[in-house]
Amino acid sequence: MPRIEINDRQTHLKGQKRRLASVLRSVLASEGLAAGALSVTLVDDAEISRINRQYLNHDGPTDVISFDLSDAGDDRLSGEIVVSAERAVRVATQRGTDPVGELLLYAVHGLLHLAGYDDRTTAQAARMHARENELLTALGYPDVYQQGSPAAS
Repeated sequence: MPRIEINDRQTHLKGQKRRLASVLRSVLASEGLAAGALSVTLVDDAEISRINRQYLNHDGPTDVISFDLSDAGDDRLSGEIVVSAERAVRVATQRGTDPVGELLLYAVHGLLHLAGYDDRTTAQAARMHARENELLTALGYPDVYQQGSPAAS
């Protein structure tokens, strides 16, 4: 079973570490990927804004940021995924959807980026969003895009 380290440094959506790890393990298995060192950190908007500025030179909060830490030639996926739980709660509240589902969407989106998916073009985004939805609905979560959830970035 892949080892996934979850760090929870926020107060907006507590108690999701086991569920998050389980979903990410399922995604890894569905994608046929082995995990090397995979870490997920749940943060608030202030912290993700700081990370966004420091590493990507973008201002303001975002939903998820992924850092690929895989070694060239290594067939195991390694990386860091930083997710804003504050944003997940805010977006879900605005849309009348489940904050946990929104949080999981962001984490799956980040993991798919590490797996090589991209969303820079309309076609890439459509493929990635379809896969996110397929993975989450297979695990019993509602169709996030039918609910009007914004695309994770």
